[in-house]
Amino acid sequence: MEVARLTFGLAAAVVVPWGTGWQHSRPGLLALFTLAYGAYTIAPYRTQERPWIALGATLLVAGGSILWHHATGVAGLGLSITLSVPSGAPAASRRLGLAAFGTAALLSMWAAGTTTASLGADLLLSDRVAVVCSALLIAVFGGGVLARTATGPVRREIDTLQDGPARDAAIEFMSGGPIIGLLERGLLFAFLVAGQPEAAALVLAAKSLARVPTAEHGKHASEYFLIGTLASVIAALTMSMAARSAIGLPVL
Repeated sequence: MEVARLTFGLAAAVVVPWGTGWQHSRPGLLALFTLAYGAYTIAPYRTQERPWIALGATLLVAGGSILWHHATGVAGLGLSITLSVPSGAPAASRRLGLAAFGTAALLSMWAAGTTTASLGADLLLSDRVAVVCSALLIAVFGGGVLARTATGPVRREIDTLQDGPARDAAIEFMSGGPIIGLLERGLLFAFLVAGQPEAAALVLAAKSLARVPTAEHGKHASEYFLIGTLASVIAALTMSMAARSAIGLPVL
């Protein structure tokens, strides 16, 4: 259970800020969240060496993502941090980011070491709760990244449309997509991890009745709706199966 807690928890510490886009707009908040959630994740095993190394690797990934998206300066949480990057800054900054990612990968492989089993967990620091919560965060926010990537071609096609009712209707339909997607993935994951796929099917049915695109929205809105829904289902189903397997339950 120790390995599952660290794997899910440290992954969530990175995926949540990525899903919210903090690496672009709020790098300071990204760093704080990664540190705070990572510390929570390793808390039951803080007397061991390997969890701290894994946390260090996670912080390197977070720092690498900030360097990748910012050339010479990072501003966040009321602070301005200037990085000493040579001229040709974007390329140099990205090289530093890649170096951080590579170092994090090496540290992670070393920290993984030999798989060990946890003998138990107390109520306040339950490993099972940590695994499920972390998997939920990955499904909700990581699934958002998947949905944005999958629907990217459709959104680019809509951007190239001439100004008019069809384009306006499609953009209006997409405007509520991200928030609805967060709720959809959260509900799907909750029902699936609880072993209630029938309830998860009701969520999809309710969404289809309430949000199905009409003819006036155009075919692009229909494609956006279908692709986004499938991406959310894939994320929620994958993470719920992984979480159930990690805590010793049947995957379905």
